[in-house]
Amino acid sequence: MNKRFSLVAVIAAAFLALSAAASGNGGEDEGSIKHIMLISIDGMHAVDFKNCVHGVAGVNNGEPYCPNLAKLGKTGVSYVNASTSKTSDSFPGLMTIATGATPRTMGIYYDVAYDRSLDGPAVATWYGNGPGPCTPGGAPTGFTTEYEEAIDIDYTKLNGGAPGASLTDGTEKSLDTTRMDRDPARGCAPVLPTEFVRVNSIFGLVHAAGGYVAWSDKHPSYSSVAGHGGTLDDFYGPEINSLVVALPGVQTPDGVNCSSIPDTAADLTAWTNSFTNIKCYDTLKVNAVLNWINGKKHLGGPAPKTPTIFGMNFQAVSVGQKYIENGLKGGYTDAAATPTASLVSDIVFVDDSIGEMVRNLKNRGLLDSTLIIITAKHGQSPIDPNQYNAVPGKTGNGMSPATLISDQLHAAMPSSEDPNGTGVGATEDDVSLLWLTNSSYTDAAVSLLEANRTTWGGGQIFYGATLALNYNDPTKDPRTPDIIVTPTPGVTYTGSNTKQMEHGGFAHDDTNVMLLLSNPAFSPRTIYTEVGTLQVAPSVMKALGMNPNLLDGVRLEGTGVLPGVDLDFSH
Repeated sequence: MNKRFSLVAVIAAAFLALSAAASGNGGEDEGSIKHIMLISIDGMHAVDFKNCVHGVAGVNNGEPYCPNLAKLGKTGVSYVNASTSKTSDSFPGLMTIATGATPRTMGIYYDVAYDRSLDGPAVATWYGNGPGPCTPGGAPTGFTTEYEEAIDIDYTKLNGGAPGASLTDGTEKSLDTTRMDRDPARGCAPVLPTEFVRVNSIFGLVHAAGGYVAWSDKHPSYSSVAGHGGTLDDFYGPEINSLVVALPGVQTPDGVNCSSIPDTAADLTAWTNSFTNIKCYDTLKVNAVLNWINGKKHLGGPAPKTPTIFGMNFQAVSVGQKYIENGLKGGYTDAAATPTASLVSDIVFVDDSIGEMVRNLKNRGLLDSTLIIITAKHGQSPIDPNQYNAVPGKTGNGMSPATLISDQLHAAMPSSEDPNGTGVGATEDDVSLLWLTNSSYTDAAVSLLEANRTTWGGGQIFYGATLALNYNDPTKDPRTPDIIVTPTPGVTYTGSNTKQMEHGGFAHDDTNVMLLLSNPAFSPRTIYTEVGTLQVAPSVMKALGMNPNLLDGVRLEGTGVLPGVDLDFSH
């Protein structure tokens, strides 16, 4: 059979399977899954889920503080040894969940990364990346890529600066194509988020098969969740790094009134600077999910039906973990992940929000036909506050790998990656991704790092064969870093005095996240075997009666469905 004909036939069969499902407006037949509610609680470790569901000494009198998550767990399968993508940044973390692929296949390593096959944007991004020259059909110079707030029309606004948009309505229309890197092989066309992703996704495939799909996230650029060439029926991405403003008529599920800014003592240059203001921001997305459940568009206008796949990311727990607000610490008090009061408050907010979603599903008669998946794009490291080690520290001691190389092997750093340059600089959080001007500099750069281990905090250096084991050859793949440095757990390179944790690296606290699949038909079960969040995508396909092999990530990487749960709802 012709391969193209075969693929068309499979998609047609998927369309018939989805069409056979009810319209999504209540009164659905039992015994089949017609909706997937996918939630990412960014930063939520597996141990956070355990502690809040079972209780932990010193918090809430030792009593559980997540009643809604606990209830879902009673009809859920919990994976306590689930791992995110490596690197564990939000961008690859999200796309791994949606595609079933790892960074080597997705081509996504970080929201700020590098591509040797691209040229710079026509207009500098908001963080000073570019502009760069581009000649149609010419040899590319290579350039730093940005897929976060820096490519918004106006990142200081919640709506991303979209023309004519209401106060909070950030969507794909908020993106400024002139600030995106350009592809000389395509006549210097800007590379859109969905074009930057190399593989398809569950959202794009379900849409192509006749389903209705919707997603909400923290940047307009995260419309990339549609996958390569994919389409979302509804996307909502209010800009998280915009200026904090009052949100008339908005109240959080845990009772915070957002009609005026609740925490005016905070740094109001971004929603992530406050344990309380972040709840107001996340509630915008919660309300979008509630609208989707009730058959509406993200801001409440009429829509055809409840989406087949829908969901959002929460940012509140991530803020509650890593931020220090005016001397008040979030995070944990010990290595057992005992949360501070600030973190507990943000976890309770998320739990209340999920409770609202479940109640709305139940009221609409959709709970039995909805598979609820709760996980996280990334964790946060270190959990143990005594392990935190900022490099450079307050005394200025130490330096990051990129700074070390720039200082002593300056020609090895591309100008847009050079931390001593004027561009956006190197990609370093609690990991360091190093793209060099030429791979011939790799050995010299590694020798420099090896000779100065105490300077950058020690840890592991991946290059050559150790890099090629899990990533493509950087001499052949323009996206692959030449060197990846994963420092000793606890070391971070952000240089921030208001953070005590970060993510992006390979450490256990970076990657071990909660993963729960829940449906009223399930019996509670805990799975201890190692799994990955990339297995969510093929599991979604199977639950919807679609062939997981339609996913590029499944075919190219052999990604399997999650074990220990029956996803065949046809019997």
